Amino acid sequence: MHALEPFYNWLHLYNAEDDEQSPFYGRVHSEFEFSNTVYNYYIHPQWEEFGSRTLYLKVLFADYELNFAIIELIGEWNDAVENDIETLKRAVIDRMIAKGLYKFVLISENVLNFHSSDTDYYEEWIDDIKDEGGWIIAINMPEQTQYDFRLSHINRYVSLMESPNWRTFRPVDFFNSLDNKIFQSKS
Repeated sequence: MHALEPFYNWLHLYNAEDDEQSPFYGRVHSEFEFSNTVYNYYIHPQWEEFGSRTLYLKVLFADYELNFAIIELIGEWNDAVENDIETLKRAVIDRMIAKGLYKFVLISENVLNFHSSDTDYYEEWIDDIKDEGGWIIAINMPEQTQYDFRLSHINRYVSLMESPNWRTFRPVDFFNSLDNKIFQSKS
């Protein structure tokens, strides 16, 4: 797992550590000191720690004019024991919403497991963004993780979509393609 880096081809366009509005502004990462783990496996130091012991993220892009963020995730999403959704909501998402972001793309291909609890924080997240036309999409979540999301009815709040070639898009084009899909699904 230590070789799995967050997607870095958009770094010339956006870096959360340089964005004064980002929850991760000013963070400094080592390329050589591996300290965070998932399942006792070290993960690459470019992943952001936000308070969860099992789930890490990287804000790949944020656009405050188009009001969206693209966030890549890695690890185990554990609401049952760790209440990861509360931690994510309070430490990251609430701060992004306060800066005007209300459309969220969660790149989830490295979310290895999901353990559910209640849906309160998902409902709160949707309530916080729905008046602005906001949405949450999980992209490329592994099949077994999608199964657990659906079993817990989390897909009522987080749309599950596939986009195997998302890395070939520029971030705004990727966002626009997803925004159009959401718009068409509501029409």
